[in-house]
Amino acid sequence: GAQDPNPSAWGSRGVPVNPGLILFVWLTAHCSRPQAEGFSQGGLDASRADTWASANTSLLQGFWCQPASQLSQDQLSALIRRMASQQVLLKAWQLSCLANLAARRGLQGDFAQHPPDLLLFYNLAQVREADCRAFTRRAAQGDMELLANLPDQRAALQHLALACLGGPPTRLSASDLLLLGVLVCDMDASSIVASDPHVLQNLQRCPRLTPAQQAALNTLLARGRTMLGPPSSWNLEGLQALGPLAAYISPSLWMQVQEAVGLAFFGSMVATYRAGTLSQRDARRFVTSFLEAKAKSWSSRPKRGTGRPCVRGNITAATLQDNLFLLHYDCLQLESCLGSRVLRANLDPLLQHPLPAECQRVVKAKLARVYPSGIPEEQLQLITSLVYLYSFTEIGQWNITSRNTVMALLASDVALENQTEAILQKFLDHKGRVTSALLVAIGGSRLCWMSPQQIQAIQPSEFRLAGALDISSCPQSRKNVLYTKAREAFGSTGTTAAYYRFMRPYLGGAPVEELQYLAQANVSMDIHTFTNLNPQNLSIDKVTTLLGQNVGDLQKARSHPAISSWLRSLNRSALGELGLDTDPRQSWAWLPARTDGCSLHVPPTGSPPAHLGYLPLAVALPSSLLWLLYWGTLGPAEGDTAPTLWPPSRRRTGGGKHGTYFTD
Repeated sequence: GAQDPNPSAWGSRGVPVNPGLILFVWLTAHCSRPQAEGFSQGGLDASRADTWASANTSLLQGFWCQPASQLSQDQLSALIRRMASQQVLLKAWQLSCLANLAARRGLQGDFAQHPPDLLLFYNLAQVREADCRAFTRRAAQGDMELLANLPDQRAALQHLALACLGGPPTRLSASDLLLLGVLVCDMDASSIVASDPHVLQNLQRCPRLTPAQQAALNTLLARGRTMLGPPSSWNLEGLQALGPLAAYISPSLWMQVQEAVGLAFFGSMVATYRAGTLSQRDARRFVTSFLEAKAKSWSSRPKRGTGRPCVRGNITAATLQDNLFLLHYDCLQLESCLGSRVLRANLDPLLQHPLPAECQRVVKAKLARVYPSGIPEEQLQLITSLVYLYSFTEIGQWNITSRNTVMALLASDVALENQTEAILQKFLDHKGRVTSALLVAIGGSRLCWMSPQQIQAIQPSEFRLAGALDISSCPQSRKNVLYTKAREAFGSTGTTAAYYRFMRPYLGGAPVEELQYLAQANVSMDIHTFTNLNPQNLSIDKVTTLLGQNVGDLQKARSHPAISSWLRSLNRSALGELGLDTDPRQSWAWLPARTDGCSLHVPPTGSPPAHLGYLPLAVALPSSLLWLLYWGTLGPAEGDTAPTLWPPSRRRTGGGKHGTYFTD
C-alpha cells in the first residue's frame, strides 16, 4: 500500500522503492559482474532460466526495461514466458520497450508463448508470412486500448489482419471473426453489417462503440439473423448473453420486444448495476433508451405540463427496493411522489438506481429544498452520481472535513474540473491534507484539475509515497506545475537511474534542459513517455539519443498529435535520417511482399502506415553500447555508490520556475 511500513521497501534516503526498482538494482548489480553466482557470460540454459524467472515472479509487475536489456536471451525469454503464464498485466510504456528488446534478441518468433498484449507492440515487418494468421489470432486477444498513443501501430495491425485474409473481404465469415478478435472494434459500420452474426461476440470486447457502429449493431439485431432471432422473439437469456451490447439497443427495437421479457431484463440490468458490476455509463444509456421506448408505447405516462399530482402513490423505502422503480415513476412522478422525509432517510437506495439526467436534476432540486444551508457531510458521501450538477458556488456551501468524503466524491469519473478543485478546496479550508492515499484513490487525472496552489500544498513525502501517477491527460500548464512538484519530491534520489524511474510520469512538464541531460544519460525513453513530452525545442539528434533503442517507435506513433507536430517542424532530410520521409499514405514498404494468399492490399490514401523497422545499427548502437560499457565498468556497490549518470559537475544547486537545476 501507499504507507507500507516494511523497511525493505525503502531506500536509504527515505525514498520508496517499488519492486520494479528492486529488479533494476538487482539486475544492475548482477549484470555488471558477469561471474556472479548463478550467472555466466554465456547466460543460463533454458531450465535454469525458467527457474530464475519463477523465483522472480513477484518482480514482474514492476518490470523495468533498461536493466532487463542486460539479461541473456534465455533469461529474457523465460521472463516473457512467465509473464504470459502468470497473466501479468504490464502498462503500455513497459510493453513497448519490452517488445523492442524481444525483437532485438530474436524472440519475436516465439510469440505463441508470449502475452497477447506484448504482440500488439511487435515489429510487424518481422512477422513471417507463414505465421500471419497465428500471430494475428493471438494478438487479437490483447487489449487494443494499450495502443492509445500509437495510432499508426493500431492501424497497421488492422491492415496486417486483413492481409492475412487475402485483403478486405466483402463479408467477414465466422472463421474470419475468430481470427480478428478485438480488431473488429476498429471496423467501420458497413463491415460490421456485412459480417457473420457471430460478430456480436467480437463487439462485446469493445470498450465502446462509435455512433456508426451502434447503428450497425441495431441493423444486425433488427434483421433477426443473430442468435437472438427477431426482436419479437427475444428472451431473457438471449438478452443477458449480449452483455454490454444491450446498452446500445435502440428504443425502436425495445418497442418490438414482448413486454414481459423487457420488464424482466430491465430488472436484471438494474440489479446488475446496483451490485456494482455494470458501469454507470452503460446503465444510464440502457435505461434512457428503454424508458424512451416505454414513453412511446405505454399510454399510462402522465403528460408534461398537465399539473397532475402523484398518481402512482407516494414513494416509500419499500418502493425504492424495487428494481422496476424507474418504470413506475418517471421524472415527473418522482417530483410529485417523493417526500422530503423519505428522501432524507433513503438517499442511498434512491441513487443506487441509474437515474436519467432529468431525474437527477429533480433529486438535486429536492435536496436544495431539504437542506437550504448545504447538504450534510454524511449525505455528501452518497451523491457521487450527482456531483457533476453542482457549481463551484454551490459546493462552497458544503462542509467537507473527512478524507473519506473527498474520496467518495472524486473516486468516480463524474466530478468535472470545477467540482474537483472546489471539493479539494473545501477540504483544505478545514485543515485537511492531501495524503498519498488520497492521491492514489482519486487518481492522477485529478491532479490535472487541482489548482497550482493546491498542488503546491502537497507535501513532498506524500507525493513520493503516491508513486507514479498518470498525468498524461493534463494540459501543459498543469504538467509544468506537477513536474516542479515531482522534482521537489524526487530530486534527492541518489542516482540518475532511480531518479528517472520516479520522474518518468512527470516529464511532460520538464524543460528542454532536463530532457537534454536525460539524453546524455542514455535513458532509452519509451515512446509512450515521449508522446507526453513537449518536444518542440528538441533537435533530431537529441530525440534520437533520448529514445535510444526505442527510436524506431516514432513510426508507430507518427500520427500522435505531439509527434506529428514535431515532425512537421523537420525538413525532409531530417525525416530521412529517421526513416520517416516516406508519405505514409502512399507507401507500405514495411511489409514484405506476400505470395501465399497473405498478400497485403495497398489501402487507400489516408490510411497510416505501420512500423518501418528499426534504424540502422549505427544509429541505435551508440546509446545502448555506452550504457552497457558504463555499467560494466562498475565494481561492487556499497551503500549509495551506484553510478550517478548526471555529469558530476552538475550538482543540484537551486530552483527556478521549473524546479531544481543542475549547474556547473
